[in-house]
Amino acid sequence: MQFTRRDALKLGLFGSAALAIPLERAARADSVLDNRMPAANLPKPFTLDFRLPEIAVPVSTSGDEDTYRVSMHPFKAAILPGFLTTVWGYDTVPGRTFRIQQGRKTKIRFVNDLPLTHPTLKFTPWTSVHLHGSPSLPQFDGYANDLTFPGQYKDYHYPNTHHATTHWYHDHGVHHTAQNVWMGLAGQYHVHDDRELSLPIPHGEFDVPIIYGDRMFDKTGELLFTSDGHDGQFGDVILVNGVPWPNMKVKRRKYRFRLLNASVSRAYNLSLSNGDTFAVICTDGGLMPQPQFVKSMRHIMAERYEIVIDFAKYNPGTKFYLKNTNPPNNTAFPNTDKIMQFEVVADTFDPTDNDVPASLFPENEVMTLQPNQSVKRRTIELKRDNGLWTVNGHVWDDVIASGFTLLEANPRSGTVETWDLVNKSGGWQHPLHIHFIDFQILSRNGRPPFAYERGPKDVAYLGEDETVRVLTRFPDRGKYMMHCHNLVHEDHDMMVQYEIQDPNQAGDDPLGFPAKPTSGEANDPL
Repeated sequence: MQFTRRDALKLGLFGSAALAIPLERAARADSVLDNRMPAANLPKPFTLDFRLPEIAVPVSTSGDEDTYRVSMHPFKAAILPGFLTTVWGYDTVPGRTFRIQQGRKTKIRFVNDLPLTHPTLKFTPWTSVHLHGSPSLPQFDGYANDLTFPGQYKDYHYPNTHHATTHWYHDHGVHHTAQNVWMGLAGQYHVHDDRELSLPIPHGEFDVPIIYGDRMFDKTGELLFTSDGHDGQFGDVILVNGVPWPNMKVKRRKYRFRLLNASVSRAYNLSLSNGDTFAVICTDGGLMPQPQFVKSMRHIMAERYEIVIDFAKYNPGTKFYLKNTNPPNNTAFPNTDKIMQFEVVADTFDPTDNDVPASLFPENEVMTLQPNQSVKRRTIELKRDNGLWTVNGHVWDDVIASGFTLLEANPRSGTVETWDLVNKSGGWQHPLHIHFIDFQILSRNGRPPFAYERGPKDVAYLGEDETVRVLTRFPDRGKYMMHCHNLVHEDHDMMVQYEIQDPNQAGDDPLGFPAKPTSGEANDPL
C-alpha cells in the first residue's frame, strides 16, 4: 500500500499536536526482554567474515552534478545464522557508501517505500534524511518535521563543499529516529579533496568504512526494540557493517578505518586487545592538524574517527580485536566488550600510501580560530527535568508549539562564538550534535581536550558531569537543529534549534519545501 498526502491530511498528521507525542511511547516491559534471543543461539564472536558496504552509483550525470536514487524499504536479511531478520534499508543495510569529490554536487532522491505501519511498534514510518556533517541548506538538512511519508519522496541537494571527511546519512524523522535507525537506516558518505588524496595515508582497498553498533533480537530473529524507559536502547549483539562480531583478514601494512558509532544509545571506550597504539588522523570534521597516537579513546553515538592501525610488525596468523571497555551507564552484556577481530595474513599488497605523516591539515580554518575572536559566550545545558530530556529547559514540543520560532541562539552570520556545553547529571551521558557547523574543543572540564579530540568536531561527548567549551564560526544563514544523539533522548524530546541570522537577508526556511508528490509520482525511477 502507498501513503498519500490525502491520507496524511485525513489523519491530521501535518498538525503540530499530532506530531508532538507519538501514541506508541511506552516504557520497557520485562515481558519484552523475556522474548530476547537466547545467548546460545547467537553466533560466537569472530566466526563470521567481515564485509564491506556496497558503493553507491549515480543513475545519471549532468554537468557538475550526479543524481542518485535511494529507496527506503523493508527486506529480509541473514544477520544471525539460521534466522532471517526484517530490516529497513537505504536499498541495503547498511546503506551504500557514497564516494564524492569535493565540489561535485549531488542530488539524491530518497523514496519512502516503507510500510504504512511498523510491524510491531505500530507507528507510521515517516522519514527525514539527515546528511550528518554536511553544510546543507536548511531545507535539505533533514529537519525533524520535514516529513516524507510512505509512498512519497524528497530530492535532497548537497553542495559537497566540505573538506574531505566522513559524513553519514541517517533518518531524522520526528519522534521515530531511534526506531528507524535501529531498523537499519544509516550509511556512510565520504567527501574526498585534493589534500586528502595527496597525503600518503591509506587509500583505496586500505581505506575501510566501519559502521558499528549494538542490536537486540527476539527468539524468531527479528529486531527487538525495548525503549528502556526512555533512557536508552541497548543491544547484546555488536554489528559491524551488518555482521555480528566479524573477523577481518588484513595484510601486513597500514589500514585506515573510518569508525562510525551508529548505535542508538551505546557509547564505547575503544582499544586494541593487545594493548598496542593506533593513530587518530580524522575527527568528525575531517583531517586533524597532526595525528594523535593513543592506546584508547571514548566513542559516543554519531562521532566519526578515522584511525590507522599498522599490521606490519605482526606475524601471519596473529589475531587481536577491537575491544570495548564499557563506559559508565551503558548496559553491558557478555560480548559487548568485543567489536571485531583482525587476522593478519601473508598476502602481497600495494606498498604505496602506507604512512602517517606528521602534518595533516594544520591550517584548517576551524582549528586556527582563536578565543579572542569570539564575540559572544553562551551556555547550552542538557538536563533531565521533571521526567523530560531538555536543552536549556526546552524540548522539541516547545519548538513545535511556537510555530518553529523558538530559538536557543541567534548568532550573526560570519561571527565567532564560544559555547559551553553542559551536562550536570551524574547518571547520564549525552552526545550533543550541532547541525551545519564544525567546532573546535577548547577545554573539557577546564582541562585540555583529549588528544583524539584535537580536530574539527560536530558532536561533543558530554560524559557524566562534564562541561565542554567549544569555539566556532557561523557561516551563511538559516535555521538548524541541535540535539542529543542518544536517539531515544532525541525522540523524547532533547532537541532544539538555533538560527544563523543575517540582518540584510532572511534565512532559508527548513520547512519551505515544495509540496511532495502523491504515491504514484513517488515511483518515478528518475
